[in-house]
Amino acid sequence: VQLQASGGGLVQPGGSLRLSCAASGSIRSIDYMRWYRRAPGKQRELVAGITNGGSTTYADSVKGRFAISRDSAKKAQYLQMNSLKPEDTAVYYCAMNVYHSGSAYPDNYWGRGTLVTVSS
Repeated sequence: VQLQASGGGLVQPGGSLRLSCAASGSIRSIDYMRWYRRAPGKQRELVAGITNGGSTTYADSVKGRFAISRDSAKKAQYLQMNSLKPEDTAVYYCAMNVYHSGSAYPDNYWGRGTLVTVSS
C-alpha cells in the first residue's frame, strides 16, 4: 500500500491550499484517515482526522480554518486549509488505517509528506 500526498506549496498568509492523499495497492477498506504535520523544531502533531462514518476531529489550532474530507470510493482524503498563518508552515503527512483482505485488524500507513510554507 502506498499513500501519495500532494498539494503543498508556498502561500501567503491568509491564503488557502488543498492537500490530497490517495492510497493505492491491495486495500479492502479504510477506516480512520488523518493528517499530521511537523513544523521545524517541533514534534509531529495530529491536525485532523475523519472516520469512515464521517466524524471529524481537529487540533484546536486549526479549528474553523481547516476541513478534512474523504472519498472512500477513491481511497482518498483531503485537507482544505483556509486563512493560513505562518505558524501553519510544516511538512504535512497523511495516514490511513487500511484493512487488507482476510485481516481482522487494520495496518497503519503513512504518506511521504508534502511541504506547506506560509510566508509573505
